[in-house]
Amino acid sequence: MVFLWRVLPRGFRFSSWLRRQDCVRGSIVTSRGHYSTQTEPHIPGMEYQDAVCTLNTLQTNASALEQVRQERGHPQLQLQAMIGFLTRAGLTVEELDHLNIIHVTGTKGKGSTCAFTEQILRSYGFRTGFYSSPHLVQVRERIRINGQPIGKDLFTKYFWQVYGRLEETKDAHGGTMPAYFRFLTILAFHVFLQEKVDLAVIEVGIGGAYDCTNIIRAPWVCGISSLGIDHTQILGDTIELIAWQKGGIFKTGVPAFTVRQPETAMAVLSDRAQEIKCPLRVCPELEDYQLECGSLHLGLAGQHQHSNASLALQLTYTWLQRRCFPDKDFTSTSVGFFGVTPAAAFKPSPIMVKGQLGLADTEWPGRNQSLKHGAVTYFLDGAHTRRSMLACVNWFRETATQHERNASGPVCRVLLFNATGERDSAAMLKLLVPCHFDFAVFCPNITEAIASCNADQQNFNVSVENMLTRCLDNERSWRLHNSPEDCEDPQFLIKASLPLVTEKKTDTLVFPCILSALQWITQGRDSVLAHTDVLPVKPSVMAKAAPLREATEIHILITGSLHLVGGVLKHLDLNSSK
Repeated sequence: MVFLWRVLPRGFRFSSWLRRQDCVRGSIVTSRGHYSTQTEPHIPGMEYQDAVCTLNTLQTNASALEQVRQERGHPQLQLQAMIGFLTRAGLTVEELDHLNIIHVTGTKGKGSTCAFTEQILRSYGFRTGFYSSPHLVQVRERIRINGQPIGKDLFTKYFWQVYGRLEETKDAHGGTMPAYFRFLTILAFHVFLQEKVDLAVIEVGIGGAYDCTNIIRAPWVCGISSLGIDHTQILGDTIELIAWQKGGIFKTGVPAFTVRQPETAMAVLSDRAQEIKCPLRVCPELEDYQLECGSLHLGLAGQHQHSNASLALQLTYTWLQRRCFPDKDFTSTSVGFFGVTPAAAFKPSPIMVKGQLGLADTEWPGRNQSLKHGAVTYFLDGAHTRRSMLACVNWFRETATQHERNASGPVCRVLLFNATGERDSAAMLKLLVPCHFDFAVFCPNITEAIASCNADQQNFNVSVENMLTRCLDNERSWRLHNSPEDCEDPQFLIKASLPLVTEKKTDTLVFPCILSALQWITQGRDSVLAHTDVLPVKPSVMAKAAPLREATEIHILITGSLHLVGGVLKHLDLNSSK
């Protein structure tokens, strides 16, 4: 077990805490036998958590893992399997045609594009459905009706309807159940059909061609946001291979739009469009749109949001044309050329840009988000690729500098960072160095050390020990980027344990959970965190915090992982957990 001697005091039994964490995780898995396969839950007062705990079993169940192994070399099987699960749940791909879908993929900005798109169309009075991933605090955030996560009662009701149908038919299909994301995608389609939405904005999970959302056969319009390198083990390690995957959402005769892409990626998208016979248009710059007066104002901060907003304008304009002129054939294949052409910079309507729910008032938590709690200001952005981190750095430096100009005294800057999976955390940390943080703090995506009933943020796909090892690796990378001499010959503090760097007077710390990190950084100066039990730390670590106590303001950038951002928001926004 890992003992974080630099943070925790000598009486703290971290090994027992680790066991509690794994025990909680294990109890969720093994309790599956207590759940009914009927369409309604049967445990009073625990219906929603019961549903989420059951959902979590789909993260690691043997059949789901076997599906992944079988399909890895034959990705086309993924769509066949998804259609099979959809049928078992009582739905058909033909029914999805009635959802009037806007299908969006991309590496960076696809969620923000969907948020802009959904809010614009909702401002016109349409009843909207919106499916996105991942969630920040509660899993029901992934499925939204009219911009709001579906309620716990509604989630629970529809969850058991879908789960019950799949459970009842699994013996006839080799005992298979859909994996976590597949199940949620089926659930979203079911919810949108039952709730009779006018349209559904569907964000692709990973890639496009073989993503489980791509069973959609007749979307009204498709969009591709900015492309970059991510999920290389699944999509490939070049921008061309990734562009090929993203272009897989194109459908014959269905209008598609993309933001400006690297030249080689655009060439691949053009080839895909011609192959599929899809009219593909490149969005203009946001500044090119014709306004009655002034300039466009966006509810989401950051220069990089401009291209997302332009893409959203094109998607909504095209969808509205088809809705308002149903007799016109917008899916005609009579056009002689299918490839890339420029999209027109039309004149946006007042509703699009200035309505109560238009571009100006769009919100998308966890992306370029600022929260001020007294003397503590949190800057949250779930950037997890090099390109998105560069955009995050530009946003943070500009925004934090503006806050610092208004401060009445010294400001302490703190980085709270974590990265997961195959992400190149060393490259992201290098981009963060110019922000000149006073402290760099690292923690896993574990919300708190005390076991709780919050199953929404459970992740069974990586062990707690592996999470902490990754944190230590991230800390070492930060030290290398800042002061290479601090990283020579790390000492083994305990035999047969993980190697930890020597205790030094440095600006880096590793904490075992998000709450303990926040408590140390804020030093009791955020009243929202005051009600929580404080995890004890070594006196020397508390002494390090003197600059935090003495500063007029504390500015904290939380980045590297949307799951980290979600864990932070769980503690900062108490309403998000209700």
